[in-house]
Amino acid sequence: MKTVQLELPEELLQATRMTPEALRLELAIHLFEQGRLSLGKAAELANVPVWQFQQTLAGRGIPMHYDVRAYEEDLETLRKLGRL
Repeated sequence: MKTVQLELPEELLQATRMTPEALRLELAIHLFEQGRLSLGKAAELANVPVWQFQQTLAGRGIPMHYDVRAYEEDLETLRKLGRL
């Protein structure tokens, strides 16, 4: 797996009064909200489990991206599993 390291001046963290972890979470939320990252990738960026990221989004009133195509895919999966 290839990684990219982002260096930020310490003053930036001090100015925002955020920890590196909190800044990662805010970035992940913003990118998810903008539709730039999926739920799973945003949770990965935030370094938290998907369920925890979902709770954070819900707590902020940020809706999930769930369109008709995703719904139809879920229905097909449920049919294949014999649950519908």
